[in-house]
Amino acid sequence: MEAGERRRQLRREAAEYYRALRVPERMEEALNELFLQRPEDLYGELANYFSKFSKAPLICKLVGRKLLDGVGQPTLGVEIYCTVKNYEKRICSTVMATHSQIPENALTETIEADEKERNDSVHTAVKWVNESLNTMLRHLDPTDQCQADKMLGEYFANKVEEKKEIERQEKEKEEEEAAKATPASSLYRPASTPKQKKGVKPAKKVSAEVTPIPPAEPAEPVLCGSLAIGATSLAIAKAGATISRVPLYLHTALLKHHQESPKEMSLPLPMVTLLNCEKNSPTKLKLVKEVLVIPPVELSLKQGLKRVLDIQKEITRLLESSGKKPGSRADSKKGKAQKALVPTLKISHLGCLTLGYDSLEQLLLQMQTACNNIGLELGTDMYLAINCAAHELMDYERGKYEIVTGTFKSPDEMVAMYVEMIDNFPFIIALIDPLRKEDREQWSSICCALGSKCYLIAEDAATQISKLKTDQNINIARCSGVVLKYINQTKVSDLVEITGILDGQRHITILGSPDGESSDESLVDLAVGLGARFLKLGGLSRGERVAKYNRLLAIEEELAANGALREAKLEFVVFAEESQPEQLPDVPPVPEQD
Repeated sequence: MEAGERRRQLRREAAEYYRALRVPERMEEALNELFLQRPEDLYGELANYFSKFSKAPLICKLVGRKLLDGVGQPTLGVEIYCTVKNYEKRICSTVMATHSQIPENALTETIEADEKERNDSVHTAVKWVNESLNTMLRHLDPTDQCQADKMLGEYFANKVEEKKEIERQEKEKEEEEAAKATPASSLYRPASTPKQKKGVKPAKKVSAEVTPIPPAEPAEPVLCGSLAIGATSLAIAKAGATISRVPLYLHTALLKHHQESPKEMSLPLPMVTLLNCEKNSPTKLKLVKEVLVIPPVELSLKQGLKRVLDIQKEITRLLESSGKKPGSRADSKKGKAQKALVPTLKISHLGCLTLGYDSLEQLLLQMQTACNNIGLELGTDMYLAINCAAHELMDYERGKYEIVTGTFKSPDEMVAMYVEMIDNFPFIIALIDPLRKEDREQWSSICCALGSKCYLIAEDAATQISKLKTDQNINIARCSGVVLKYINQTKVSDLVEITGILDGQRHITILGSPDGESSDESLVDLAVGLGARFLKLGGLSRGERVAKYNRLLAIEEELAANGALREAKLEFVVFAEESQPEQLPDVPPVPEQD
């Protein structure tokens, strides 16, 4: 009797439990609906029907790993696991790209120190992800990007304060030890006046007419482990897109437009790196670091990339048929025609040919020849962009830029040179970092002179995200737009915020691929979702870069199939004369470089 009563009690409890969750009602609805449909996989359809009533997936685990980027340098990978229908499931992963601030001509000691710092940073980032962030973000809804980024931002701010406190304590300790080691009598010793040595002429006074150039701003310090913040934020965005069953580019667009889905979206125009010019090569030209090509807007991405490949093949053919690299000088003293060896063409880490030239005219003539040989005309069928990387050209002893070996120009002379360059070669429609960011007055001048003909883009010349987000009314050089790179502690919400501000101020956004690119394709989705005008991914070689172009091609096909593809536009900004450089209040453009 007791056993029977117990069974009856369990049946009543079960009935109440299922009725409270509306299981009988929903089961009846599902069976009635599916009977009419009579699907081939009945149980699969039942699973699909009831899955919409299941709890939303929540983050249950983060896994951080030390991986390698596209140039073999250590970087951070993050995996997101969520509890889905009572089971732990791996949702997505991301691999961070890295960017080095070390110039091409750095000393061996500097390079080794940078490698050690990078290893330490990745090691710390892995520890943050697997310990603190794993605990902090557990049970978080991955579709709530704002909350995730807020928590990540607060965590990073606390780490910055911890580091400042440690540095303050170390400084106080050093001062105490120095005070103990210094005799009291030496503290009051009067400073002696150095005597002028015999036979040595006094130093000449600098003329008041010579205006010294602004000194280089110190590089922003990068907190060890900051990769963890950017990698985790991006991984959560990918997880949110996966759970919402939308592509990452649409998920990003919804974040930017407050969950309102755009009816049409345009692809960013590709800035494809065709040539990487070595500034430390035996050749003379130093002004150009990269030559980039931009297909016309009326072409599809597929058509544009085909043209770029055709030009690349023709340049390679010209080099191989000439038997020597451009800029090298054939030995003609003996008056005999000597057959030169065919050069070994080198592919740079940017995924393009690495070459050197003696002059800008020589470089552009070869570009024109290659285009003409395949029936294309620069300025109509293809456009050029030049990355000058001016911060690498400054000779601080002279206070001038070295544009060609032995040829130096002041910042004002650089502006005049660029004006003449664009007048002579109007097919150049973009200059990247034509000046250092410290030369604000000249940035203003060049924008007024060329802004209606050419994009003046700041990459290394842009102020970094963290400083612009913490300080108010930070002045940056006037420019048409900035190159944003997703590195270090940059969060997805930061990019959403900055692109919104830049859009409102008629600045263009270019998402750029760092030097140490990874195989992760997320940058392309971010660029499309954020509405970037250009995408700077490097060349059409190396798997980690080609994968991104392939992703862009897939997005183009998907948008076109859905009737949501809008044609991109090329519109230049006319800058008005101003006495002060333009301000971008509370703007976070380029992330700090690792």
